Order: sequence, then C-alpha cells, then structure tokens
Amino acid sequence: MKLIVDSGSTKTDWICLNDEGQIVFETQTLGLNPQVLSDQIIEERIINNYDLYRPRNSIAKIYFYGAGCGTRPPRILLQKVLKSIFPNADIEVYEDTFAAVYASTDSGEKSIVCILGTGSNCSYFDGVEIEQRIDSLGFILMDDGSGNYFGRQLIRDYYFNKIPSKMAAIFEETFDLSSETIKTNLYKKPNPNTYLAKFARFLIENKANEYSQNLIKKGFDLFIRHQILQFQNAKDVPIHFIGSIAFYLQEELKEVLTSLGLTPGKILKKPIEGLVEHHQKNA
Repeated sequence: MKLIVDSGSTKTDWICLNDEGQIVFETQTLGLNPQVLSDQIIEERIINNYDLYRPRNSIAKIYFYGAGCGTRPPRILLQKVLKSIFPNADIEVYEDTFAAVYASTDSGEKSIVCILGTGSNCSYFDGVEIEQRIDSLGFILMDDGSGNYFGRQLIRDYYFNKIPSKMAAIFEETFDLSSETIKTNLYKKPNPNTYLAKFARFLIENKANEYSQNLIKKGFDLFIRHQILQFQNAKDVPIHFIGSIAFYLQEELKEVLTSLGLTPGKILKKPIEGLVEHHQKNA
C-alpha cells in the first residue's frame, strides 16, 4: 500500500491506495510543517491517528507533499520521523508546490501555479519543470495574501483602531484579543502562522465590508506584484491557485488578477484529489 499526503500548516490530508490504485482509506491530521514544529510534535500528530498507526507496517511507499519542505533540512527531518513510524516504506518528501502543480495543471500545460492558504508561494511550470524564483523566508517576512498575512493585518489594525467600530465590536466577540493571549500564541506556542491564519475566517465572513474589501485586495495585489509578475510571460499563461484563501475569496482574487491583465485559471480548495489522480495515472 502507498500513502499520498498533502500537508499544509493547518491540516494534513492522507489517502491510502492499494496496489491497484484504489482508495483504501482517507484520514486527516493537524498540519505537519517542519519549519515551525519539532520532530516530537510531528510524530505525535501522526501516531495519534489510529487509521495511520494501525497499518504502519504495511505501507510500502509514501509520497509526502508539504508546506515548509522547500529546503533539504526539513525534508530530512520529515523522512526521519516518517521512517520511524512506517519502517517498511520508501519515502519521498516534496514541497507543497509540487502537489499544487500536479493537481491543477493539464499534461504539458504552461502555467503559473500559486498557493494561497495558511501561507503563500508561487511557481512557474513549463509543462515539465517547476521554477520557483523566490526562496520563502516564512510567515514573518513573506506570505503576502495568505491566511496568516490577513490575520496579522487584522490584529494590527484592531490595535491601531483602524477597523470600523461596528466590525471591531464583532471581532472582539469572536476572538480573545487580549495582548497576553496574542503574545503567548505568537511567541510561546507552536504554529504561530496557523494561529494568525485562523483570524482570516473573520475576514471571509465579513468580506462585504468596505474595510475588508480594501484589505483583501491589498493583500492580493502585493502577492501578485511580488510573486506572479516576476515571470515575464505572466500575462500569456493561466494562473492557477490552490488553497482556502484563494477558494473562499476567489471573486476578489479574480478581480485583482484581471485588473492587472492576468488570466485566472483553476482555483481549488485542496489539491489532494488531483494529487491522487496523478499518482493513479503514474503508478
């Protein structure tokens, strides 16, 4: 049996296939981003899932696609943890960009593929190879247009009294916004990027507000100008997106894209189904 894994910072989708490529089971764990989690936490999140732990000795292959896997050290960490749990498996670890490309592009299609979820990134796919020009420096310095970007902006605007009063009152009722709670989650607990991203739900639920519209479009504009427009042929190929932020705010995203002369392509909430199809075809 083999496991196909799509891991974000917030959630991880697991699908097990048998030797004939048929789905045996599907399950989910919390996110497994090795840039912000220790090997102990990653291991704990996996072994606490009975669906995964029960057949651990029967897994022969694992294809793991994950946020935070863009450089060699975190990939090695993940391989080590996975091997300790699935001792008989041959393990391949890729960054989440590959999952987004495999899920959203047609065979041989030239396109730009973006992720807008808890974090954000962008790659050019020439139909064969993937090119990523910007090395991500993580949620503190980058991730424009992502869930944690919008969460960070909401909290800042709340504390600087930039959110309209009625909307701010609802924000207060929805979340614990005490400075101590925020600082504890950002500086003392794991997954500060995921913590910030959870505030983006409020922006989505209140997106009709003028303040929200301005913030959403500002974030997308920054992402497009910093990431997508670095590619000279950006206006000649479709722009595909994977991730909950892109999916739930696709109207605003399409508006900003078209205003800059770009062509929106597929917008998928999660890549896992397309990823499974890719591995079924290329078994």
